[in-house]
Amino acid sequence: MSQASLLYCVGATKAGTSWFYRALHDHPDCALPAVKEAHYWDTFARDKQLAAFAQRLQDLQDARAEAVSAARDWQVRNLDRRIADMEALIAVIGADRTDDRAYLAWLTEGRGAARLYADMTPNYATLPDEAMDRMVKAHPMSKVVYLIRDPLDRLWSHIRMQARRQRQSHEVYEKKANNILYRILNRWQETHILERGDYAGTIRRLRRVVPAERLLVAFAETLLTADGLARVCAFLGIAPMRDIPAQAVHEGAPVLMLDKLRPRAQRLLYEQYDWVARNVGPLPQNWQDNCVRMTA
Repeated sequence: MSQASLLYCVGATKAGTSWFYRALHDHPDCALPAVKEAHYWDTFARDKQLAAFAQRLQDLQDARAEAVSAARDWQVRNLDRRIADMEALIAVIGADRTDDRAYLAWLTEGRGAARLYADMTPNYATLPDEAMDRMVKAHPMSKVVYLIRDPLDRLWSHIRMQARRQRQSHEVYEKKANNILYRILNRWQETHILERGDYAGTIRRLRRVVPAERLLVAFAETLLTADGLARVCAFLGIAPMRDIPAQAVHEGAPVLMLDKLRPRAQRLLYEQYDWVARNVGPLPQNWQDNCVRMTA
C-alpha cells in the first residue's frame, strides 16, 4: 500500500468524473471500488448519507434477485461485488472514525497489488481546508485531480441533471431546465449549482492545502485527447492508455437553453473563463469560442 498512490478525483459536477472513473476502472494498474462516490470525507454528519446508501443497497439487492430469477449469472456476479462493497462502506461510515484506517482498508484490501487506488467523489471539492488537509494526509501517496469543463456547458449540463431529478410527471423537461436557469439568474436560487462550478474558489482552496506536486487541474476537454490522457497517467504513475474511452459526459436528451437566457448566463460566468485563463493555462478551443461570443 505504501508504494501505491491514492487518487482523489474532485472534479466539478458534470465535468466528466464518471467517464474518468470508468476509464481508470478498466486500467490494469488501477483497483477501484464498485462504489464510485464513497462520500467518506463529506459525511462526518452522516445520517442522511447512510440512509441514501441503505436505499441504494436495497436497490442493488432487488436487482440481484431479478437477475437470479432471469438466470443472468454475469449480472449476479457483478451485483455481488457491488453489494459487498456497499455493505462494507456502510459499516465504515457508520462506525467510529477517530482515525481513517478502516476507510483506507476498504479502499485497498482485497483489490490486488495495484499502483493506484481511487475515491472519485466530486463533493470533496467543497470541503473546508481542515477536512481537505486531513483527507490529503490520510495516505502518504495521495494525489488530487480536479477536472474542469467549459463553464457554460457544465452549468447547463448540471441544470439538466437537476431538471431530470426534480421533474414531476406533468412538467415538460425543457421548460423545467430553463426555469431552473431563470431562478439562478433572476432570483439567485439553487446557488449550489453555481458553487459546484466555482473554479476560481475551488482551485485557490486546493492550492492552499494540497502540495503542488500532488495536485493536477485538468481540462475535461483536453483529457479526451491522447496527450491529455498521457499527462494524467504520468501524474498518477500508471501506464498510458492505448485508447480513449467513449462517452465522456452523459448528457441525456438534448434540451435547448432559451436564447434570452444564454447571454445573461454567459455574462455571469465570464469571470470563471478569465480567471482560469490567467491562473491555470491556455483555454481549450471550445472555451475560447465561448469567450469570443461573450465579448462580441
